[in-house]
Amino acid sequence: MLNLRVKNLLIRNLGAVDQLALLRFAGLLLKIGLTFFAADTFGLSLTSPVLYWGMSLEALYLGFTFWHRSAIARLGSGLFIVLLLDTLFWISWLYFTGGATNAFISLLLLPTAIAAVVLPTWAPWVLALISTLAYSLMIFSVPESQMKHHGMDMSSHYLGMWFNFLISSLVLTTSVAYIAQRMRKQEVELGYMREAQLRQERLIALGTASAQMAHQLATPLASLRLLVDEAVEDAVSEPQVLQEMDTALVRCEQTLNSLRMATESIRQQRKALMSAEQLAATIKQQVLLLMPEINLELSLAHEIDESENERMIQTDASLLPALLALIENAGSASLAHSGESRVLVSVKVDAGSHRLCISVKDFGAGIPKEMQLQLGHKLIESERGMGMALLLSNASFERLGGQLLLSSANEGGTIAKVCFPVCESISASQVGAA
Repeated sequence: MLNLRVKNLLIRNLGAVDQLALLRFAGLLLKIGLTFFAADTFGLSLTSPVLYWGMSLEALYLGFTFWHRSAIARLGSGLFIVLLLDTLFWISWLYFTGGATNAFISLLLLPTAIAAVVLPTWAPWVLALISTLAYSLMIFSVPESQMKHHGMDMSSHYLGMWFNFLISSLVLTTSVAYIAQRMRKQEVELGYMREAQLRQERLIALGTASAQMAHQLATPLASLRLLVDEAVEDAVSEPQVLQEMDTALVRCEQTLNSLRMATESIRQQRKALMSAEQLAATIKQQVLLLMPEINLELSLAHEIDESENERMIQTDASLLPALLALIENAGSASLAHSGESRVLVSVKVDAGSHRLCISVKDFGAGIPKEMQLQLGHKLIESERGMGMALLLSNASFERLGGQLLLSSANEGGTIAKVCFPVCESISASQVGAA
């Protein structure tokens, strides 16, 4: 019992390439055992010395492919070529041990079965076609003398074996291959789900920490507000410094209030409807109020007509902070590269795909392509930060059915594009509520 557990543990710890190599070695050992120890038992005809040379060549071939198994697995068609050669070796062994009269003719399906599990759909079909053609040639080349066994005509029996082989090939290349393809697809989906779950867990941790820090900031902000008001009344400092302090305090207080409102709205799952024009106007107002240093260029697409303006997207309190975070990042990138916080924001409804898209373009140095695929999904350390703002913003967009895409602009800089599905038919009461 203990030995069985150890063997099972070793098999589970082996990789797929190693398991395949062991299976192919087991096939060679089976050939050796049948050839040298059980040929008379199973009626195998060993009439040609080519058989032994072929098995020696196969042993060298298996050793070579085992030594280079990792490199072969990395090649796009490496595994298919290996299984194709395995099929040819099986055909040669069967041919020199009785051909179609060999009781182990069904072993010719072994490479096809492996291909059906680990390779694309076309691979098992090719191997099954080669195996069936080889079997057909062997059965139609059987001498008439071998068709007679103790005075009985065995031709119908061999023909039934051939037909059974054909059915087995079809089953492997259709049902087994389809099931394996579905399992591979499910594994990919499970991988995406695991990544999404880990990302959600990180976001929950970040959200909890943000809420705790926001709660801790409330008291010192209130104390600082009192001190600034007293300083303004006593005029103990320069008016410009006090004005800058007051502006910063107003922004902190508004952000804290927005966080409280957003937390309450998300907790109660309150959602509103907003049109493209309303969204553009709100973005412009908030940028002027909270980020006056940013030179915002806002545009609505000319193709949006009156009917399209009535198309709405579902929003909640997390949408606007997420968009403002994109704009703030774009302004910082433009300022670092050109010395001006210039940001171009475009809002339009795509009538073809029924989506409302918001594009935020900066005039910075741009983001490397390999980093574009990771930003918004992972925390990445760089000179400008860890990408936490994009991670949180992308989480808000995904929760509202949106999708964030980062790309490089032709004239330099980065474009962050967010698209949301639009509601086709909106009642008048809903529009008023929005």
